[in-house]
Formats: sequence, structure tokens, C-alpha cells
Amino acid sequence: MSILNRGWIYDSITRNQDSGSVSYRWTHGANDSYLGSGIMYFSIPYFLKARVCVCLGSGGGYVPRLMVDCVHELNETQMYGEGKYGEVYVVDATNSVNGEVDWADSDSFLREKFNPRFINSTTEDAFYNFFVKRDIKIDYLHIDADHTYGGVKKDFELYSTIMNENGIISIHDTDKRYWDNFETYDGEPHDICYGPSEFVKEIPIEWEVFSLFDHQDKFEKLSSTGLTLLRRSN
Repeated sequence: MSILNRGWIYDSITRNQDSGSVSYRWTHGANDSYLGSGIMYFSIPYFLKARVCVCLGSGGGYVPRLMVDCVHELNETQMYGEGKYGEVYVVDATNSVNGEVDWADSDSFLREKFNPRFINSTTEDAFYNFFVKRDIKIDYLHIDADHTYGGVKKDFELYSTIMNENGIISIHDTDKRYWDNFETYDGEPHDICYGPSEFVKEIPIEWEVFSLFDHQDKFEKLSSTGLTLLRRSN
């Protein structure tokens, strides 16, 4: 027996049931039955018992569904305590920057099946007009919106100020070697993204940095575009 339910992965995590594969799943090194770096989007909040997970940007909704799956499991096992529940927020301006969003409609598979809280605005607007106004603190944050150097830097500088103690931030697309040898596995159009890899070179010293890179030159196996984890040093 495996701890992973491959039927559930195929039906609902890496695919949208009958409508085909989840867009941009290849950037996470995932295919029909393999989660790739997606295992981290479940295991990190699971380990943290994260009550608030926030995903900035998501073309295909891959990360949010794993966050929701984790929070559902923590809710079911009452890891937050009796009568307390977790939340998953997705922030996306749906403006076609760095990829088309295919789940914005309320009847999309992602929103009907997983139902994360969707904030349809820029990350900066959501920061000031939603999270700060409601004094929401974040346990797990995934940065995957504006992939320019300036965009990643701004998202980090804003949202890192509202992280809970011991909270973890992940930044997607940080492996420069992948983009140097750019190839899409599902044939989807995608811009080359050097912004995240440039930004992680400048992470402030008070943050611990750990990068998960699995790409190799002339590598025939599916690999991800890189994931970097950050946690404020104690």
C-alpha cells in the first residue's frame, strides 16, 4: 500500500477529471500520476498545521488544490482544535500576465471541487485591501504571480511582513538551469522566467533559504522549474 491515493491524484489533482490535464502542471514536474514538487504544497502546510495558506498566482490551480486537500485533512482530523478550521486563499488578477487562468469561472472544476477563497485582484491590492485590513496572518505562502524580478521582490517584501512565527514561504520557478535549457513537457506556451531565480540571490540574511532543484542538463526525465523555501531565522 502507498500513502498516496493514485486514483485521487489522477482524477482531481493533476487532471481536471474528464477535461484533461491541469495547465502548467509540468512546471511543478508533475504528470498524470506523479505529483512532482506538488508533494511540498501538501506536506509543508500539513507539517505546520497551517490555518492560513495563501497562493499568489496560479494559472492552472495546481497549488491551491493541494493546499485545500491538506487543509481538509487537517480539518477532518481536528489538528486545529475543536471548532477551528483552516482557509486557503488564491490571489490572481486573471490578466493573462505569465499565463492564462482557466479556473476563474465559478463553475470551473477547481472552484466547484475544491472551493478555495478566490481574490480576483493584483497581489498588491489584495495585500492592502484584504489581508492587512482583516489583520490576517499567513502560515504558508506560495509566490507564483508576477514572474519579473521586480514583481517577485514586491510580493516577498509585502507578504513577508504578515507571516506568522515559523511560517514558510515558497517561491516557484527559481531554477536558472531549467530556464537555460527551457522546454515545456505538455506543449503549452510559456515565457522564460528569470525573475524568480534573480530575486532569490538577494534574499535578506535574516531568512533561511533552501532550494529544491531537480533539473539536469540533457535530462530526459520530467523535472520541475525549481522551488525555493524561505523561513525567517530565529
